[in-house]
Amino acid sequence: MAAGTATGPKAPPGESGGPAASALSMERIQSLTELADLEAAYSRLCEEEKVVQEELDALLEQQTTIENKMVALHRMGPSLQLIEGDAQQLAGMVTFTCNLAENVSSKVRQLDLAKNRLYQAIQRADDILDLKFCMDGVQTALRNEDYEQAAAHIHRYLSLDKSVIELSRQGKEGGIIDANLKLLQEAEQRLKTIVTEKFDTAMKQGDLPQVERFFKIFPLLGLHEEGLSKFSEYLCKQVANKAEENLQLVMGTDMSDRRAAVIFADTLTLLFEGIARIVETHQPIVETYYGPGRLYTLIKHLQVECDRQVEKVVDKFMKERDYHRQFQQVQNSMMRSSSAEKIEPRELDPILTEVTLMNARSELYLRFIKRRIIADFEVGDAMASEEVKQEHQKYLDKLLNNCLLSCTMQELIGYYITMEEYFMRETVNKAVAMDSYEKGQLTSSMVDDVFYIVKKCIGRALSSSSIDCLCAMINHSTTELESDFREVLYNKLKQGFPATTFQDFQRGVTSAVNIMHSSLQQGKFDTKGIESTDEAKQSFLVTLNNVEVCSENIMTLKKTLESDCSKLLSQGFGGEQAQAKIESCLSDMAAVSNKFRDLLQEGLNELNSTAIKPQVKPWINLFLSVSHNIEEEEFSDYEANDPWVQQFIVNLEQQMTEFKAGLSPVIYDTLTGLMTSLIAIELEKVLLKSTFSRLGGLQFDKELRSLIAYLTTVTTWTIRDKFARLSQMATILNLERVTEILDYWGPNSGPLTWRLTPAEVRQVLALRIDFRSEDIKRLRL
Repeated sequence: MAAGTATGPKAPPGESGGPAASALSMERIQSLTELADLEAAYSRLCEEEKVVQEELDALLEQQTTIENKMVALHRMGPSLQLIEGDAQQLAGMVTFTCNLAENVSSKVRQLDLAKNRLYQAIQRADDILDLKFCMDGVQTALRNEDYEQAAAHIHRYLSLDKSVIELSRQGKEGGIIDANLKLLQEAEQRLKTIVTEKFDTAMKQGDLPQVERFFKIFPLLGLHEEGLSKFSEYLCKQVANKAEENLQLVMGTDMSDRRAAVIFADTLTLLFEGIARIVETHQPIVETYYGPGRLYTLIKHLQVECDRQVEKVVDKFMKERDYHRQFQQVQNSMMRSSSAEKIEPRELDPILTEVTLMNARSELYLRFIKRRIIADFEVGDAMASEEVKQEHQKYLDKLLNNCLLSCTMQELIGYYITMEEYFMRETVNKAVAMDSYEKGQLTSSMVDDVFYIVKKCIGRALSSSSIDCLCAMINHSTTELESDFREVLYNKLKQGFPATTFQDFQRGVTSAVNIMHSSLQQGKFDTKGIESTDEAKQSFLVTLNNVEVCSENIMTLKKTLESDCSKLLSQGFGGEQAQAKIESCLSDMAAVSNKFRDLLQEGLNELNSTAIKPQVKPWINLFLSVSHNIEEEEFSDYEANDPWVQQFIVNLEQQMTEFKAGLSPVIYDTLTGLMTSLIAIELEKVLLKSTFSRLGGLQFDKELRSLIAYLTTVTTWTIRDKFARLSQMATILNLERVTEILDYWGPNSGPLTWRLTPAEVRQVLALRIDFRSEDIKRLRL
């Protein structure tokens, strides 16, 4: 077998690498000599043969499919030949079209170049003709003194394309063109000289039609800035003449005249109205002949003249009204606080009013100027870059904020704020010193007087249209109310509500020493100007009403100012931070209102502890003198002749009648609430010191219900919550047996929320003499 395999054919090199190629080479097989190796090789070859056989079977199974595809390919042969021919024909057409398009586009480029050259030639011819036309036209117009037509020809010449003219000069007719250009340049200079001279002559003569005529010619000659400058000079002279005339009228005004007190404000108003009228009248001319964005230049020149005239008016005002001296006098008075050289506040009133009116007119004028310039810039900067727009905004801000008008008004308002603060402080002090009370009134005169003064001062500051001025006066008013005026009311309440000798007796103060001490206290009140205890009581109650009204007035003033300031801001006054400044000032005002409420609460607590508690506590202690360990007979007697609660209610009614007549409804209601809380606390204390039978508990329940029913009628406060603990104690005292509490406690309580702790429940149960302590201790609460 080995010999047989040795003589077998060798596989060609490379044929053993197919997918079914044997891993055993012929050389390997021929080298085998052992039977076991030969059998293993044979077995391995058989397995490979089997795999190859399976692959061949799979290929044979695909024979039909492959033959069908081959048939289809043979059928497609003629079609592919047709497609090849069509593709070659299409390629030829595309190549032809491409060449044709290239030729056409080349012709189009040549035509476009020819057209552009033709246009340039036409433009050149037109410019040469225009040059000749302008040269002839300007000469004729100058001879006829038709300066508008001459300026139009020069404007046409200046608008010609300089590069085209330069090309024309290089041509055959260069000499003629140079001559024309020279004539036109001479005519341009001559016309500029004529227009300038004619404008100056018309300006000196005050001939407005001629001034406007030549003003319209300047932009045609490219002299925009010069035209605006000269026209502004003319307008400024008109403004100066009118302002001087008005100032002379001021100096001759009779002081008895109806407008004499605000004559300087009226003079400024006339000045501002005159400038505003000039702007409104000439803005269309500037926009039409000079273009948008040029109005700023005109207004800038006018504002310089406005500043000069404002300075004159303000100087006259300072001199005639003696404004600076009065300011220094006010300043010295505030620093030294001596009454020797104090200026009378009444003298400042008309001056302060005039200053705010002057500032209001200035703010209105500046707002008008700002609105006009912004509108003009918006049209002119429609296509401008963001940098240009920001630069124009800076010009506007600089004009409005740095002009002498703004600086002068800021100085006046600075003086005004100090003088207004002095006026308010001194007038408030007078109102406090002249305080009076009329019988039947709840408040004294100083409350209305003080708030009239505060509202007048803030309203005057508001009328100035200056947000900073308004905020300053709101702050000064807030300080005046919080510090000075509140201090006055605090000192009055600090004197306390006087206790009568009868009250001292009820408190158990019966010794002669204490009575004498009480008398000495009364003497102390007399030294303070209070003639009697009744007057001291009335003074205390009136002061409480004053405090309450002050708190309400401050909040009312705050709401009014919110509305007024909102209107002011909506009209465009104030800068970006104006809203925040006003809100900050008004929030401080609300805080002051709360401080007055705190002072009111302190006064009520004083009244409660001084006048109510010493009276109510002994009345409640009488509860201990009434036995609630009663039987049927005593219960019936109590029902017929109430031993305590009805008299207690009568006493409360009599005591509160005095306060009801002397206090405002809001304060009286709050005081009644304090009294109700006091009654609940004190009654609970005496209750825990008493003992009860079953009927005694029922009697207490009736007494408590009567008391709650009465107190409900005298106050708008919900008092059942204050008596919740007492009501639950009454419920416990009415139980028939100890264990009955479990029907109301814990999961059986239903909607009832117990205010008593388990220890307190046991304590109340122990007040019943018929309940055994062992039963109470055994309760699981």
